[in-house]
Amino acid sequence: MFFKNFKVWETELAGRKLTLETGKMAGLANASIMARYGETEVLCNVTASAKPREGVDFFPLSVDYEEKLYAVGKIPGSFQRRESRPSEKAILTSRCIDRPIRPLFPKDLRNDCSVVATVMSVDPDCSPEITAMIGVSAAIAISDIPWDGPISGVNVGLVDGEIVINPTLEQRAVSDLVLTVASTADLVAMIEAGGNEIDDDTMFNAIMAGHEENKKIVQFINGIVDEVGKEKFEYESSDPDPEIMAEIEEFCIEDVKKALDTDDKTVRDAALLPIYEAVHEKFDERFEDNTEKLDEIMYLVQKHVVRAWLKDEHKRVDGRGIDEIRPLNAEVDLLARVHGSGLFTRGQTQVLSIATLGTLSDAQRLDGLDEQTEKRYIHHYNFPSYSVGETKPSRGPGRREIGHGALAEKALLPVIPSVDDFPYAIRVVSEVLSSNGSTSQGSICGSTLALMAAGVPIKAPVAGISCGLITGDEGVYGDFMTMVDIQGLEDFYGDMDFKVAGTKKGITAIQMDLKVHGLTPEIIKEAFAKTHKARNYILDEIMLPVISEPRAELSKYVPKMVTFNIDPDKIGAVIGKGGSVVKELQATFEVEIITEDDGRITVCGTDLDKCNAAAEVISLIVNGPEVGAFYNAEVTRLMGFGAFAKIAPGVEGLVHISRLDVKRTEKVEDVVNIGDSIMVKCIGITDEGKIDLSRRDALIEIEGMTPENEIDDVPRKPRRDNNRRRPRKD
Repeated sequence: MFFKNFKVWETELAGRKLTLETGKMAGLANASIMARYGETEVLCNVTASAKPREGVDFFPLSVDYEEKLYAVGKIPGSFQRRESRPSEKAILTSRCIDRPIRPLFPKDLRNDCSVVATVMSVDPDCSPEITAMIGVSAAIAISDIPWDGPISGVNVGLVDGEIVINPTLEQRAVSDLVLTVASTADLVAMIEAGGNEIDDDTMFNAIMAGHEENKKIVQFINGIVDEVGKEKFEYESSDPDPEIMAEIEEFCIEDVKKALDTDDKTVRDAALLPIYEAVHEKFDERFEDNTEKLDEIMYLVQKHVVRAWLKDEHKRVDGRGIDEIRPLNAEVDLLARVHGSGLFTRGQTQVLSIATLGTLSDAQRLDGLDEQTEKRYIHHYNFPSYSVGETKPSRGPGRREIGHGALAEKALLPVIPSVDDFPYAIRVVSEVLSSNGSTSQGSICGSTLALMAAGVPIKAPVAGISCGLITGDEGVYGDFMTMVDIQGLEDFYGDMDFKVAGTKKGITAIQMDLKVHGLTPEIIKEAFAKTHKARNYILDEIMLPVISEPRAELSKYVPKMVTFNIDPDKIGAVIGKGGSVVKELQATFEVEIITEDDGRITVCGTDLDKCNAAAEVISLIVNGPEVGAFYNAEVTRLMGFGAFAKIAPGVEGLVHISRLDVKRTEKVEDVVNIGDSIMVKCIGITDEGKIDLSRRDALIEIEGMTPENEIDDVPRKPRRDNNRRRPRKD
């Protein structure tokens, strides 16, 4: 056989075949796995540098989930017809894979490590994201890169109240839960969830169901490692010298404690600066070969202080109780001309959210691997450098900003009204003005305020809160403690940022970041209980007293909309040849007209009267004029026997010469000219659909003019009532 090291392993996951193979492709990577789940195929490759990267104090891991549109038989729609920057979905998937695998690498590893999962074929019933996560885990596990895996991941749905592992496309369409759970053999390593107000017990049971399924796949991967796994390479540890560490800690720990003991981030940072300077002044010369490690040692000293206070003394750096939330404040209507605005402040974290309502044509178009082609609710999150007191040019959103925006979007999506109830595209932008932890949850609260202030009839208000974790020396199996509403230092030096958003009824979103290998069921239950109580407090005591329900009226600056349905077969009449009819209507009434294939028509503009007028004209185009009704018409053609007048785009009738005026008319040109605007009455419609109009009747009935002569019944016969059904011809 040409591929001597080619191996294939097969198992079953949620009733579908899962295959992992190696030894055939990408032979120069540290390890390569082709993961196949159903007809979904993802090539997963991992590489690591031979030497550590100089001058870094973190593990340089990059995770890239690459969507190739050939996987679903599409050619990219860009000018160059090739994939460009990753889609938002790809970035979120990269983050979802990164979060459970990163804590399992050695904390002192500084070798560059690259993970690339390339989606090559997509079966809609078999998630490429889950296939990639399992493939990546297997690739790292069999590689020579030091790692304490493997992990596995599954999707969990809730269909008709039943928990479903890796739901199919059809099941996902009706599922009340979109949950991703990653696990090691023993612990839950990552949770990402969106749900339709799921109660805590149901969410916990869904997580545990996913965890149990993951254990089977971890065991499957371990069997592969036993067979073909490489010996892990030795690496140069980045840990500082223990003697230097002990000496510096003894020198500065008391000063560090005093500096950290404040609820003001600015005061804390200022108090730490002279301590850093003193450490460098005293130790730079003595440890000239290790000066770059001094700042890292200072980080470790601070981490030791914060964790010891929390674990041993139940003391927080800002003096709060373990389950006490920072001072809160909420406001609405801060900006004059925006459609809705809300400011949410939690301690020194402050987020201003702005809601904008647009037409349905403003919905975001999506070009990805799944079936979703657009979304009408969009949430963007911005994190400028001034929010943390730093100076840095803005270069657009990074992965973190995209991830936080997506979390807030996921949290609020279940309460957004349907397009039938509220035919608007909705964009919310959360501007982080000041950051000291939990900005993503602040953006959820601020966005709820902004949406209600804008008059969006959300089903229920949503609040978000985070829960932190400190584990003992024995890790998560030993002593642990959790605390509510973690600030920056507690996130930085702690073991967990467990973010939960929801209404009073239930959970709408979860995102969990860990620095340890995983969580036990007891920790998850405690986090749910504490975040549930905290978000209810935020809703009842802070947000709802400011604005108790969505406003009944929209801002005067919001586009006005009129929505109605017509016979889908008549959409073409509204559009016209080459769009001529709809373009004329939009120009005439200064509106935008959106037509849907199912017959839905949406007319939108800044003036509601003009929207209604355009809607009436569309109804006239579709249904024809009503006999006895009056219309404002434009003269389009002059003939010897009368004038043709347009009462709507594509709808034209004849004003016979005898009905042009209240007096006898010798020549049509004596009364009207092409382009004149005249008021007419519809006096009949022939069986062939020809329309008879009368200016004379309009002058008499509307303007009260007296006729100077009697006329014979000259218009075309027979006439019919517009509301009477035409007889069927056999």
